[in-house]
Amino acid sequence: MGWCMQESHTLLAKIIHWTFIPLYAYGIFKQVDDIGALEDRALLVFESVFASIFLLIVVLRLTYMRRFKTFQGATHTPHRIHAFIAKSVHRGMYAALILLPLSGLMIAALYSQDIKSGPLQDVTLAIHGFAASLSYVMIATHVSAAIYSRMKGEGVWSSMVPILKEDGPTSNPIVEKIIQFEQTIYDKIDHLVSTKNQE
Repeated sequence: MGWCMQESHTLLAKIIHWTFIPLYAYGIFKQVDDIGALEDRALLVFESVFASIFLLIVVLRLTYMRRFKTFQGATHTPHRIHAFIAKSVHRGMYAALILLPLSGLMIAALYSQDIKSGPLQDVTLAIHGFAASLSYVMIATHVSAAIYSRMKGEGVWSSMVPILKEDGPTSNPIVEKIIQFEQTIYDKIDHLVSTKNQE
């Protein structure tokens, strides 16, 4: 692993990142559990407007954040398998956050056309439920990875989080052993992938 200059996220990137959290939390907290509640026209309009705004913000966030490296602020170049996993989690998270409001808008559109039940609405509801569950898993994975990165002292945490700044790579012997084991796993996966590609 090569050492590189540490770069922090811009102020705008930090604002976009942290203001999105309460928006997502509010969306999950106030979600409609019973589709029949959409009989209330005002609620139907509100849900549609909220989903549209949520979708717009997610797309704008994705567009802006794409200019930054996945490991922005890292003090070293990550293993390519680690980078692939991290990018996959990010893509999965954005896919869920885009699919969530899109499916919500489809539910509202169908309901407004008096399609309140049946196969089409059932499939859309299932997609919406899947997107919500996927977002929970992806965000939990993202947060866990950020905490683990903080434990390792990689610099990624400090580039985005304003508290508990890192002092440098960890010197904790237990964490160092976990890191060595992690790198061994990445090397084995990398070797396996390389061998498969050569066949």
